Amino acid sequence: MVQGKLEPAPLSRRAIARLVQVAGLFDVVTGIAPPRHGRMAWVAEFVPAAGVLTARAGTVVVGLLLIYLGAGLRRGKRRAWQVAVVLAAASIALHLVKALDYDAAGVAAVLLIMLLVTHDRFTAIADPANRWLALRALAGFGAAGFVLGFLEIATRANHLVGTPGVVAWTEQAALGLVGLDGPLEFRHRFGAELVAYTTGACGLLAVAVTLVLLLRPGSRRPHRDGESEERLRELLSRYGGQDSLGYFAARADKSLMWSPDRAAVIAYRVVNGVTLASGDPIGPESAWPGAIGTWLGDAACHGWTPAVLGCGNSAGKAYRKAGLDVVELGDEAIVDTAAFSLAGRPMRGVRQAVNRVRRAGYTCRLVRQRDLGESELRDAVRAAEAFRDGPQERGFSMALSRLGDPRDGDCLLVLCHDADGRLRGLLQFVPWGADGLSLDLMRGDRSAENGLTEFMVTAVLEQGPGLGVRRVSLNFAVLRSVFARADELGAGPVLRLWDRVLRAASRLWQIESLYRSNARYLPTWTPRYLCFPTARDLPRIAVAALTAEAFLPERLGRARVRALEPK
Repeated sequence: MVQGKLEPAPLSRRAIARLVQVAGLFDVVTGIAPPRHGRMAWVAEFVPAAGVLTARAGTVVVGLLLIYLGAGLRRGKRRAWQVAVVLAAASIALHLVKALDYDAAGVAAVLLIMLLVTHDRFTAIADPANRWLALRALAGFGAAGFVLGFLEIATRANHLVGTPGVVAWTEQAALGLVGLDGPLEFRHRFGAELVAYTTGACGLLAVAVTLVLLLRPGSRRPHRDGESEERLRELLSRYGGQDSLGYFAARADKSLMWSPDRAAVIAYRVVNGVTLASGDPIGPESAWPGAIGTWLGDAACHGWTPAVLGCGNSAGKAYRKAGLDVVELGDEAIVDTAAFSLAGRPMRGVRQAVNRVRRAGYTCRLVRQRDLGESELRDAVRAAEAFRDGPQERGFSMALSRLGDPRDGDCLLVLCHDADGRLRGLLQFVPWGADGLSLDLMRGDRSAENGLTEFMVTAVLEQGPGLGVRRVSLNFAVLRSVFARADELGAGPVLRLWDRVLRAASRLWQIESLYRSNARYLPTWTPRYLCFPTARDLPRIAVAALTAEAFLPERLGRARVRALEPK
């Protein structure tokens, strides 16, 4: 079964997750609601006031954590189930301590029994890295709370009854972290409460942060051995012409998931609990179901949400057969080099830009990377770094994010020099089978003549047939049909509203300008699709996709894919 789909059992993982969240909300309400006075008087005889207040605060924290656990339980996380069991048991004790609330304790007991009975539904593997990070957080917050409590006792040492030693101070601060009173007695109640509240709050914060980190969606470091890399190159040489995005599977930050017979492979990356594939599987279509099934099985095993960015029509059908939903994400601009021409009114803008740059004395050189000398390649790498707009290397699904790597000898570089021989612009195209190119890198000096990009792209399209290049894939336009249809006569109000929303988003991500710049070359638009389990997963997938493409920062930082200079 595809992870994220509904299960037929009366108590599916989704139903259990909702019940746990409802119980968590109930805990929050009972922790905030005023207690019954009769029961409070009886509890006060056995539990100090600080313990009762800590229990009430703990009930609220437990309730919030149970609500937070819902997402992990829906994904079948074993660790989420283990934590839910502990919290349900703790909730029973807290309800009794805070006010002898037998009704609320009974609800928590029913929740605990339900979780124990359904334990076999939560088998997803936890991320071991989260465990150590959570332990460090627990130790850090616990130590901070202990130190703060100890310092507060030290500053009020003259308010203590008697002359207790440092050992007693230590015991008081340590017990305060778990909401218990220590051996010290203060002359004034304010001092005792202040120490109790400080240490108790830090203790609760330590537990809450630890559990959040422990349950945080995991990730996987990309691992590619020499054998897998060689097999991938072999498949690209045989089947790379099927998909213009196939070569981008060679990115260093993508993992590879193989079919059982290693006849096909899916390139993917795990980002914040989303296993994000891109493009079509590489290999014969008959082997795609095996690779897709292995990838989805791995996602279910770890409790990750599967998603595919930018696959083609055939792959979209294969993913849909495997149980994922499919929607159109946008369109890829593909130009037939044999049919391309600057003549005609529709090409007037491009023609004028090209002629302006040409009159300024600019020239373009098209060369395969393997045919460049070491010094020339080194200069190209440095120029690309210098021309980059911003510190972040963006791209994932349709970018290689490296230049100058010896493994990329078949990449085509477009080097544009001005009249003085200075390198002012650079394009890199990756191979698309034996007769195609796919645009990867586009860099230009911002002080160069206006129209530099059009000049370089046109050089590729005009010289392509002589290089054996029949087709060229340019940039991908997200939701291109919205812009195109909004310009047509009779566009409806919903479409116009959607158009305005995308135009506003374009101020940050250049969605519209990318579409307009591609449309100038009169390409053939080929749809690309997004595949996902259910609609409720779309927000998480969107955040993961924007993070992978480097439009959003990673939660723990993103290791930048560096440009590799030839040795």
